[in-house]
Amino acid sequence: MSIRRRLSPEESRAQALEAARALLIEAGPQAVTLKAVAARVGRTHANLLHHFGSASGLQKELARHLAQTVCDSIGEAVRATRAGIGSPREVVDLTFDAFGREGGGALASWMLASGNEDALDPIVETIHALVHDLRPNEVHGETELTMHENTFTLVLLALGDALLGEAMAESLSVKRSVARDRAEEMLVAAFRKAYGVEA
Repeated sequence: MSIRRRLSPEESRAQALEAARALLIEAGPQAVTLKAVAARVGRTHANLLHHFGSASGLQKELARHLAQTVCDSIGEAVRATRAGIGSPREVVDLTFDAFGREGGGALASWMLASGNEDALDPIVETIHALVHDLRPNEVHGETELTMHENTFTLVLLALGDALLGEAMAESLSVKRSVARDRAEEMLVAAFRKAYGVEA
């Protein structure tokens, strides 16, 4: 008989968030419940209530977890682009994938529809911190505003594409990649202006 190692509170929360993320990707945001996550990780409903307080708390922490994971990847891609070894398209693809196939868009819209008005706060806060961290040291006024505007536009394009992209592309008979292509053009111009990078 094997003895199961007792997890620290941090390990238990991390395990629950990874299980919630898997459920989100596999079955959609409505599947991310305390009961389903508890069953997935072999814990009790009460254990998850202790860590997250409610289903809404779990979903908000999942949004924060997704945002941090995605922003870490985007930050690496931006730094690589600045160094001349990455591309703005990588930044675009990571952002669109986070909201699309990783389920971030569906989770955010479902949380908003179910009355969790502050659902996007963790995503917005994390992206804002990323933009602040990635700005050039000499950034000022107009360049900083442009970076924020580009981040805003990129996130809205990615969120819209996740929720409506396939249906809209089919309805208008355009390639599904159009939104990503436009976002890439925007970032190429932004990197060139802000960092002197030729992408």
